[in-house]
Amino acid sequence: MAFLTLLQSVPLLLALAKGALPSVAAALGMGLGQWVASLPPCRDFAFEATSYLVCEVDPKRYQVELFWKDPAGKPFQSLHNLHAAQQAAGRTMLFGINAGMYRPNLAPVGLYVERGLEMATVKTGSGSGNFSLQPNGIFYMRNGKAAVRATRDFVKKRPAVDYATQSGPMLVIDGKLHPKFQADGTSRKTRDGVGVRKDGVAVFAISNGTVTFHAFARLFRDALGCDNALFLDGTISSLFAPAIGHNEDYWNLGPMIGVFRKS
Repeated sequence: MAFLTLLQSVPLLLALAKGALPSVAAALGMGLGQWVASLPPCRDFAFEATSYLVCEVDPKRYQVELFWKDPAGKPFQSLHNLHAAQQAAGRTMLFGINAGMYRPNLAPVGLYVERGLEMATVKTGSGSGNFSLQPNGIFYMRNGKAAVRATRDFVKKRPAVDYATQSGPMLVIDGKLHPKFQADGTSRKTRDGVGVRKDGVAVFAISNGTVTFHAFARLFRDALGCDNALFLDGTISSLFAPAIGHNEDYWNLGPMIGVFRKS
């Protein structure tokens, strides 16, 4: 484990020692070395009196993948199920997070690409709800590199991608907050999103409480250094990282993101 990652995990480990006894017991049960290897690159982060869990994922060191259905063609439905399936396959998923909007049948809304296979097409038309609060955008992985782009820019010169999920709205577009966000907005929800820094690091964040879109976007731009960031989901936002006692696990989720340590 990199020394910097270990340092970033110290506040989280201290919190576990104080209150997350089940996680500590799990660590003892699986062995310290195995537990350390399962630690995600995440840390507690405070911004403007709101608490977040932030996970900084360098694609050079970590593998970012999208998941929707299992090999039998059935949606995973929950991050717990996804984690268990990866364990059964001999893989350690450091953390998982829900990855965008989906329909009642759990099918993705908008573009969805998994292992280079396009399983749902890009959506450019108008509509209602957060997804259609233009501009919306796409988070994608290409040749081991992460990116977030507004959908309109993505489709102009569409790259070949390994993984992609479309969601909306964009939080930050080329260093500017989404034009529809209001500083005095009153809609507060639990939210999760992803941004990409200039150094190529993908930054995932989930609020521990409710937050407005404007405040969430400023987190990515002003505190996390992301010129482009995308809202993934709200209300049922969840991040599953059992090694640090983060076991949020809503049922009937659509697309999900899983992060793994590269060997």
